[in-house]
Amino acid sequence: MSLEIPAENPIVLFDGVCNLCNGFVQFIVPRDPDGKIRFASLQSDVGQELLEAHDLPTDTLESIVLIEGEDCYVKSGAVARIAAHLGGVYALLSALRYLPRPIRDRAYDFVAARRYRWFGQKDQCMMPTGDVRSRFLE
Repeated sequence: MSLEIPAENPIVLFDGVCNLCNGFVQFIVPRDPDGKIRFASLQSDVGQELLEAHDLPTDTLESIVLIEGEDCYVKSGAVARIAAHLGGVYALLSALRYLPRPIRDRAYDFVAARRYRWFGQKDQCMMPTGDVRSRFLE
């Protein structure tokens, strides 16, 4: 399978069975009214292909990933870039990128390691409906 995705569309890869990750996607969708951001679960064929294409591990699902053309961001870097895409007050969060990455990622890893325990998980990946469905690369 080979993907043809416009480079101007950022893609968020997320853990499709994680309630926190699904909640983050649900947070992004209404704050991106132009529908520029696309989504795929890390577990999907599309997600796996994108991870491979960017030399990221396909067997560990511990991070949100943002792909912008040839560039790829993970963990706190992805969150900061997504915030910048959302604009408005959320763009203020993009200033987090000025904190040293080890500090940002340590906080990210702390939450990621406990996300299933704190927020739970689904038995299967979220199935988008309505207008949102067209934004998913599944």
